[in-house]
Amino acid sequence: MASGIELVVQGDDFGMCHAVNTGVAEAFTNGILSQASTMVACPWFDEAAALAAEHDIPLGVHLTLTCEWDYLRWPPLTGGPSLAGPDRTFHRTVDEARRTADHDEAVAELSAQVDRLLATGRMPEYFDVHMGLVAPAAYAAVCARYDVPFTYPGLDASLTWTTISSLSQRPNATKTEWLLGYLDQLEPGVHLLVCHVATPGEELRSITGPESEPWLWAEEYRKGDLAAVTDPRVRDVVDSRSILLTSVGRAFAGAKT
Repeated sequence: MASGIELVVQGDDFGMCHAVNTGVAEAFTNGILSQASTMVACPWFDEAAALAAEHDIPLGVHLTLTCEWDYLRWPPLTGGPSLAGPDRTFHRTVDEARRTADHDEAVAELSAQVDRLLATGRMPEYFDVHMGLVAPAAYAAVCARYDVPFTYPGLDASLTWTTISSLSQRPNATKTEWLLGYLDQLEPGVHLLVCHVATPGEELRSITGPESEPWLWAEEYRKGDLAAVTDPRVRDVVDSRSILLTSVGRAFAGAKT
């Protein structure tokens, strides 16, 4: 019997690095991940696109105007000067990016990111953002240009969810138990659960220093997210409650911006 519960489990940062790419593929094939947000401006995007095609992973574009890491840096595809710091890569924080981003340069950059995904033959099901809302008017313009909805609240193109939750910042030791409880209490509606999965290892530990603010986002949160969404007990609850794992494109079929 259908439960009326639809759940989108989203993996962010697909394309950021090899470890994130393999984590997303594992979480999608062996866990409950149901879509991934691609970081088109990042070094490992081509591998992400190939894995998405291989496994038929539904994709959105993780619109990117920031880069938080010490040693893994990426620049704007368009080279827009207002979007970059002295090293010509994106600013490290949302606040820095907000202070300097030119609207037209932001629109051009975000459009270039979408176009790079389109060039692979895949149409994005949705847009969202990396780290936070840097340039709302630019996001709105890109949503309108491509007629693609926006995942988070704040824009006319924003989707309406029953609930939006995040897995990542919870303690790894209790993350799976939290997820089991979350699934057990879901009520009918369309829910979004955001996570950041990756294969743990030296690659993730090397992208930033332990004294940096995003240190826990490098490996710690991601390995815990991967363990939780691939835990067999989690799949058992999804099945026993008849929760429909879905993507934005299926859950909001026909939605227009």
